[in-house]
Amino acid sequence: MTAPTPRRAVLVAALAVATAATAATVSGGSASAAAPPAPRGPGRTVDNRFWYAYEHWLAGRHHGTTAVPGARPGLEIRTPAGRTEYTDPHTGKKSTWEYATWTSPVHRPAVPATEAIASWNARTPAGTWIQTELRGTYTDGTTTPWYVMGRWASGDGDIRRTSVDGQSDGRTTVWTDTLAVDAPAGGLRLTDWQLRLTLYRRPGAATGPTVRLAGAMVSDVPDRLTVPASTPSGQAVELPVPRYSQEVHAGRYPQYDNGGEAWCSPTSSQMVIEYWGGRASATATAWVDPKYSDPQVCHAARSTYDAAYKGCGNWPFNAAYAATYRGLAGVVTRLGSLADLEILVRAGIPAITSQSFRTEELTGAGYGTAGHLMTVIGFTAAGDVIANDPNSPDNASVRRVYERREFENIWLRTKRHNAAGKVVSGSGGICYLYAPAAPSPVQFAALGAVGVL
Repeated sequence: MTAPTPRRAVLVAALAVATAATAATVSGGSASAAAPPAPRGPGRTVDNRFWYAYEHWLAGRHHGTTAVPGARPGLEIRTPAGRTEYTDPHTGKKSTWEYATWTSPVHRPAVPATEAIASWNARTPAGTWIQTELRGTYTDGTTTPWYVMGRWASGDGDIRRTSVDGQSDGRTTVWTDTLAVDAPAGGLRLTDWQLRLTLYRRPGAATGPTVRLAGAMVSDVPDRLTVPASTPSGQAVELPVPRYSQEVHAGRYPQYDNGGEAWCSPTSSQMVIEYWGGRASATATAWVDPKYSDPQVCHAARSTYDAAYKGCGNWPFNAAYAATYRGLAGVVTRLGSLADLEILVRAGIPAITSQSFRTEELTGAGYGTAGHLMTVIGFTAAGDVIANDPNSPDNASVRRVYERREFENIWLRTKRHNAAGKVVSGSGGICYLYAPAAPSPVQFAALGAVGVL
């Protein structure tokens, strides 16, 4: 729940694309049609760009990589561009790897940005891993360095999954998973950006990793202690998302941040993964102590753990973990209102939201937090939020109903007063979106309406 180490920007979570008709439980019957796509004009504060189609992978600059067609196209190593040595900073292990790279086209967002968060979905069999980098152009025409946004593998047998600390050029800095302009009040912005993906495999291996999706969300959300209230749709909806408590895991696996409040992110991720039909196999969870309940939550924590951050709350690592399940996609994004979130939920897409608040700011929560994730699964007819809140004593008590105005404010604001009265950062609408990789028409329309596609 509480971030184990500080970070500048507050949470970002997720693209989702979905395939079949929604399994939603909706008042009055099946899921209703999503609203038409929202206009993308002046006043936008968020811009998303993700590459995932075969034509996307053909674009850009290949250096040893190739686009692979199929039901879910991807990017793979064709002929290695070279070999390199990597010494894992967390184990000291030094290994030689073949590599190839792909550099995306330059994307010029509708929003000159103060922050950027990358997302990626990839398959990384044993003996493979990937690195994602991002470079931006400043308003004065100069560029940032290539910043490492993550070194990632689905397992931890070859390298330790890690963000990279200490990256800055004096004008922008990477804070775990977020590239942020250091002094946005001065007017400095990123006017365009591009990604570079490096795919690694053991020398001489016949196969390597496959990247299925990559991109970023950039934003320039204004500083605000309160946000405008959105109008509820008046339609009750609740999705049948499984319920898991993080608190039943308190004290488990100190090497993965000790369970309990530190596991809100992987616990929320596991709820939504299982809503879409994904579940860790008995083989995958065989390492978990058989005395422990819900071993798949322990597996999610291990699979999202960032060895540099020393926690499970790295946003893109959670989205990438969700996408290791067959047919699922995941991204980190920002939404603009609870009305946006209602559009998604009515289309059958739950969302994992990030918020921070004092105890008195969210009626019925019974706690305060400097940063916590929970899963929004529905809305009452009055517009109040139905959430699976993992900060609950047991699975049975996870479902909560929170007052709409309170929830909207603690989620969307960028500034807040903590218990000591100090002004600190807030989420600004960060959320993770996970869903099947081929959206139904209703789901595609919903994702377009909120600006994700």
